Amino acid sequence: MSDVNWQIQGLALTNCNCAWGCPCQFNSLPTSGQCEAVWAMRIDEGRFNDTRLDGLTWGTLLWWPGAVHEGNGKQQLFYEERASAEQRSAIEAIGRGEVSAEGTYFHIFSTVAPNFHPSIAASSIEFDCDVEARKGRLRVPGLIEADLTPIRNPVTDAEHRAHVVFPKGFEYREAEYASGVAATGDRAAIALNLDGSHAHLYRAGWNESGVVAD
Repeated sequence: MSDVNWQIQGLALTNCNCAWGCPCQFNSLPTSGQCEAVWAMRIDEGRFNDTRLDGLTWGTLLWWPGAVHEGNGKQQLFYEERASAEQRSAIEAIGRGEVSAEGTYFHIFSTVAPNFHPSIAASSIEFDCDVEARKGRLRVPGLIEADLTPIRNPVTDAEHRAHVVFPKGFEYREAEYASGVAATGDRAAIALNLDGSHAHLYRAGWNESGVVAD
């Protein structure tokens, strides 16, 4: 890891192909034997040395041939076209795990998904994330559309809440679990077609040393 000093905080969401709850979250094998997902974050407050990252939205498409920990996965980062050259470089460095300590979120994912497709600079990114309501929306023209909604009871159709706490989690310490639908477009190097599968939303915070707790 370099001597770069950085920190990002904001709201994040993800939708993967596992059944609700996602066994991967509990050190079990994925529902269908392999993993794929979309992850996105709006940086409410962020810096990379002296470069401010406030207000930028970014994310990544992810795919593995097997379980995440078995490696050889692929990623495709995306961020807003309006980001300056310095901001783009900062997001690339963070997203590729180049400036994170070993065993932290971005370092781990760069290790198990080291094959990066060219990043996408999007003309716009629509991002909504209501953690408490368990609702989210992501729109990146030509790349990805995703919608997150509460899990519903299959008998009564009532909203079901699952609030999960990981005291030593490397991605988050607390998250709300949801159901997600996502599909990629022509610009995506990684194809996703998720329908009623696992999703979660959370307040994110990291720096070069790992999770930044509230």
